[in-house]
Amino acid sequence: MLLDQRRLPEEEVELSCGSARDVADAIRALAVRGAPAIGVAAAYGYALAAARGEDLDEALALLAAARPTAVNLEWALREVRAAEDPAARARELHAEEVERCRRMSAHAAELLAEGTRALTHCNTGALATGGVGTALGALQEAWTRGLLRHVFVDETRPLLQGARLTAWELEAAGIPCTVIADSAAGGLLAAGEVDAVLVGADRIAANGDTANKVGTYPLAVLAARHDVPFYLVAPSSSVDLARSSGREIPIEQRDPAEVSSRFEAWNPAFDVTPAELIAAIVTEHGVHLAPYAESLGVAVPA
Repeated sequence: MLLDQRRLPEEEVELSCGSARDVADAIRALAVRGAPAIGVAAAYGYALAAARGEDLDEALALLAAARPTAVNLEWALREVRAAEDPAARARELHAEEVERCRRMSAHAAELLAEGTRALTHCNTGALATGGVGTALGALQEAWTRGLLRHVFVDETRPLLQGARLTAWELEAAGIPCTVIADSAAGGLLAAGEVDAVLVGADRIAANGDTANKVGTYPLAVLAARHDVPFYLVAPSSSVDLARSSGREIPIEQRDPAEVSSRFEAWNPAFDVTPAELIAAIVTEHGVHLAPYAESLGVAVPA
């Protein structure tokens, strides 16, 4: 069973095939990726295990270990495990995530001025969320409102989620875009070609430190250097108030062969951007400003 991220939540989701192990394998192999989509898929995986009479403790362990950084996975599993009907709760979580995407996209679009040239990293659209997206959903909403002029897309090494997925989604939406090498972002910002940077998040600590796709941190540093606002767009399910700072966020280490099949390689899937580099964090509850320990704590109860 793979999550069809293009389906509407009210459509029937087939739970009669596949297993929790299949879902965990799909998440680990990036067949399902993006923090919100990972959470939804994990919920369905647990529901499958319950429907098939599998060992639920084993299913929970398999799913929880699939991707350690995205807190949405842990959160979704807690929700379905506590539910009397896991399948019904999984469908509710899917529908709620779609609504969260819609609301946060609207809030984030309000931060952009007419004629905005935006830069984004990795993939944060429908392919990663199940809804319209987080950062990419905000850009699509801004385009609809006539605020967005152009989007620059980091190709996002080493797996090219930007060049392969984000550019494809923007093209499908009719939004002008240009793919750049990750290392070209500095020159683009220095040339004054970018008005705002928008990215997603896999886990946001209580103080606003944020783990996102590797390459996000240097992009935030460059944006700060050139006085370009760096906005983070993510659902409240990505906020982890139990982690006081980014130092406590687990960072997934992936197969070095994704970087090099011949030489020794270091391949962290994520890096952590300090809160002071983030101009605003946008969730479905609105625009949160520093100090994030206060603004996130009010919007996302522990």
